[in-house]
Amino acid sequence: MSETLFFLVFSVAVIAVMLVDLGVFKKAGAAEVSFKEAGFWSGAWVLLAIIFYVFLGYNGAMVHGIQDMAGLKAVQQAYAPHIDLGSGSYFDQLAIFQDNLSLEFITGYLVEYSLSADNVFVFILIFNSFGVQKRYYKKILVWGILGAIVLRLIFIFLGAALLQKFDWIIYLFGAFLVYTGVKILFSKEHEESIDPGDHPVVKLLSKYFNVYKRNVIGRFFVRMKHTGKIFITPIFVIVVVIAFTDILFAVDSIPAIFSISKDPYIVFFSNVFAVMGLRSLFFFLSSLMGLFRFLPMGLGVLLSFVGLKMIGHHYLEQWGFGTLASLGVILGILSVSIGLSLLFPAKK
Repeated sequence: MSETLFFLVFSVAVIAVMLVDLGVFKKAGAAEVSFKEAGFWSGAWVLLAIIFYVFLGYNGAMVHGIQDMAGLKAVQQAYAPHIDLGSGSYFDQLAIFQDNLSLEFITGYLVEYSLSADNVFVFILIFNSFGVQKRYYKKILVWGILGAIVLRLIFIFLGAALLQKFDWIIYLFGAFLVYTGVKILFSKEHEESIDPGDHPVVKLLSKYFNVYKRNVIGRFFVRMKHTGKIFITPIFVIVVVIAFTDILFAVDSIPAIFSISKDPYIVFFSNVFAVMGLRSLFFFLSSLMGLFRFLPMGLGVLLSFVGLKMIGHHYLEQWGFGTLASLGVILGILSVSIGLSLLFPAKK
């Protein structure tokens, strides 16, 4: 199986599960998503990520179409030159490579999923500021997240190409993440509102498209009977705002995962599982967001850590600080921030 074929099979499988998640095969309409349903699908997407992690541990060679020692060495030199495959047989070295591949995926997934929690808080802010009715949340998040995945795909493979061509960019990414992490640590609470009229996406769409004044049964477009002109509805505008906002977050999260893996396919797979679980995570966390007051601070520490890891990756590799150690530190940061949130809840 070639890289392209595996990529297509993976995409089809994810789309199939996504269609079930979105209720395409049942007449769900614009009904609100219940807390129970959101919790179920949040758990389902996490379980699928764990299953894919196990799959990579035993069949990771399929991702790059590795069939012999020459192919294994070529992929290892391209994406994981820091991994010592030893001097054993082809199957022994392949097992080491696949174990590292699966570990990179689950670590990257954990980073992306953790950072997605911050997206949830901003999405809630957007919906509240734009006055969106809850029955439209599901539809907006569906199309907004799908648009975000396409934009992330472009961003990931562009970033991977730049890293392959210009090694020094990894230091730039690292410095940017440290700056972002420190900024989060010392920043105040999120803004309490957004002015829709001043939002750059709203201004851009209003300049080049006719925008209808109200929503029409949840439709994205409406045609005027007397003029024949096509107008975009406010729901379409908010879908674009959601996708645009996710890309702003990707500027932080995608460089962060490149500190875990240089393999663009692993980076993309971990992003897909994290982002596809974001819709159900939104409905799940929106009811619990008050419980995790220290999570933003934890994410600031996490970003600072991965940024420092990118800057000092040569020294850390020499000291044996690999992906497994990074996973331990990331789990520790998240556990402490969630634990402190539960021990010291915000005052009412």
